[in-house]
Amino acid sequence: MNLSKLYIDGQWEAWAGKTLPVHEAATGDVLAQVPAASEKEMKRAVAAANTAFESWSESSLEQRIKILEQLHAGLKARSSEIAEAISREVGMPIKLATQIQAGLPAAITESYLKLLPQFPFTEQVGNSEIQYAPVGVVGCITPWNYPLHQVILKVVPALAAGCTVVLKPSEIAPTSAYILAEILDDTDLPAGCFNLVSGLGQVVGDALIRHPDVRMVSFTGSTRTGHLVAHAAADDFKRFALEMGGKSASIVLPDADLKAAVKGTVNNCLLNSGQTCTALTRLLVPEDRHDEACELAAEAVAKMTPGNPLEETTRLGPLASAEQRDKVLDFIRLGSAEGATLVAGGPEAPEGLTEGYFVRATVFGNVKPDSRIAQEEIFGPVLCVIPYKDEADAIRIANGTAYGLSGAVWSGDGEKARAVAGKMRTGQVFVNGGAFNPLAPFGGFGHSGVGREFGKWGLEEFLEVRSLQL
Repeated sequence: MNLSKLYIDGQWEAWAGKTLPVHEAATGDVLAQVPAASEKEMKRAVAAANTAFESWSESSLEQRIKILEQLHAGLKARSSEIAEAISREVGMPIKLATQIQAGLPAAITESYLKLLPQFPFTEQVGNSEIQYAPVGVVGCITPWNYPLHQVILKVVPALAAGCTVVLKPSEIAPTSAYILAEILDDTDLPAGCFNLVSGLGQVVGDALIRHPDVRMVSFTGSTRTGHLVAHAAADDFKRFALEMGGKSASIVLPDADLKAAVKGTVNNCLLNSGQTCTALTRLLVPEDRHDEACELAAEAVAKMTPGNPLEETTRLGPLASAEQRDKVLDFIRLGSAEGATLVAGGPEAPEGLTEGYFVRATVFGNVKPDSRIAQEEIFGPVLCVIPYKDEADAIRIANGTAYGLSGAVWSGDGEKARAVAGKMRTGQVFVNGGAFNPLAPFGGFGHSGVGREFGKWGLEEFLEVRSLQL
């Protein structure tokens, strides 16, 4: 599809200015060009959203539900196109991309269709009527690793709340955002309620964050960029929600099924080639089972040989960009320099895959909890195995980073696992491999974020509370 355009005030605008290349992760080839828009285009998009807000904020719940039903149908109809586009840009194997990258956006939209009729937009407390009002124009800045999923987590509840939206998608993986814009253009959504402006974060992203008519910023990305977003938003007292990095720990208690725990942790760690903010990248095991855990981890990653993400049998694809690949390789070299034991993988290119952005699945053992590879988010297929002395030591290590997005606990005793999970300073914990729940709140402690997404908590982020004293 042609990406050389912007979507502003219900109209597609051809772009003849400077563009940014979009690369295929498996080959490095240029797939498309997207506009490198300027502050001028972003200002027009915000103006359109601000004008549209007056009427959309007063739209009926039935009208908003109708739009989301049309969106849901469009997402389902274009599922295979979405999956292939993201597989090419990000590198997630097509089988997983179909289930996750294309499947989750439709599922999340459907979840809000079920939630909205029951949500109390007004409620009575004593002599007061409590009203939940849309916050205003929302600026959404989204990442490349789950490009449509992260957009949907913002756009759907924002529109459902009665807000209007300006989206700045990642220039690394923008195609699915354009597909979304096409779907919304075919719905009955009024002009100006959704706008898409592509470009560099330091140009159009900064203009979006700082615009006085933008009343909330919803951002997903790195902690470093989130820090800048928070400061810029605070200058104008804007609301903001930030979902950022993670360095999640998977605690294996002494009575756990070690083989199942290691397998579950490795599968989670390597999902999307480790390009997942919730990835379980630190495997904490009892000292006397460290070597056994390393052997099991090596066996597990040996089955994850990198390959063409468009092939149905591939389980580990490339990283999304040359920059990300080089960053991960630097961390792998650093791990060895810091004294960790290289158990599997390494910085060499995978056999037969010299093109594209491939990295071998890598496991380090005897990792020191305070080392850089145990403290910093690598965002690649790298697992750190860390031995601990006792339960208190495991909890201390798990909580010993600036992050707090996700985690896991494994134990033969469910109540013991829940007790340990309750001591982890993190936004979600998988207990003995519990399934991800899209209706539960998602977000982090500490440097992992501010605010929550999914379910009613995701909707409430886009609402202001007002009380009428009667």
